[in-house]
Amino acid sequence: MTKSVLGIIGGSGVYDLPGLERAHAKAIASPWGKPSAPLLMGEIAGLPVVFLSRHDKGHRLSPSDINYRANIDVLKRVGVTDLVSLSACGSFREELPPGAFVLIDQFVDRTHKRESSFFGTGCVAHVSMAHPVSPRLRIHLAAAAAAESIAVVRDGTYVCIEGPQFSSLAESLTYKGLGYSVIGMTNMPEAKLAREAEVCYATVAMVTDFDCWHPDHDAVTVQDIIKVLNANAEKARRLVARLARDFPREHESCPMGSDRALDNALITAPEARDPELLRKLDAVAGRVLSQV
Repeated sequence: MTKSVLGIIGGSGVYDLPGLERAHAKAIASPWGKPSAPLLMGEIAGLPVVFLSRHDKGHRLSPSDINYRANIDVLKRVGVTDLVSLSACGSFREELPPGAFVLIDQFVDRTHKRESSFFGTGCVAHVSMAHPVSPRLRIHLAAAAAAESIAVVRDGTYVCIEGPQFSSLAESLTYKGLGYSVIGMTNMPEAKLAREAEVCYATVAMVTDFDCWHPDHDAVTVQDIIKVLNANAEKARRLVARLARDFPREHESCPMGSDRALDNALITAPEARDPELLRKLDAVAGRVLSQV
């Protein structure tokens, strides 16, 4: 059995993870470039936990400037099996006001400037994204929230825009009309890359505002968002601590195949594969490439 290693990506407002035992920072090199920040590694109740600040301390990186491939690669290199994204977002629903937490089950990708795959010319792979969230990881998050008396909504669709600008009113109304739950700027291609790396992935979407569709809240400002971010961050830290304490110490196989996503994904013939790309894929795809 594979030992569980819980990864946490902290988004806006969550730049560290207090409560880690034996905490130490470690810079991991990646062939995909520089990750957002050094990894903060430690334990909670004996469970290995790895934290990565998506925007770095001080919120140095904009959503479009994050090296998502390097981030996922270094988390995979240190053995992360299950990855939780803590992400600030806007809401399209009255019943999801600022302060609400949503356990996302679907994504819509509206980004256009980002590298969205580890694979390409020289080694092509097609993974399934029909069910992008690991259901067991989402169940554990829901149980941890209940134990901490943190209200969560169990399902929702997250539309990811490029940013860094907020939506226009026309865009906001369009996304609301399509039935999406929340809007953010970071979970794509993060979720796609986690799937390619065979890491189980789940998102805790933490609502900070109503985007600009709401007639009573038609101007989203950073100042308003920061107030809610601070309250959300405290709840998020409690949620993560409980999740880690109760998390299975042996990695559970994902019913959606998140942890075996590459089993039938590679399409490039072995003799046509690019050796340089294969070297970069050593952590992400080493399990299947070693079988050739």
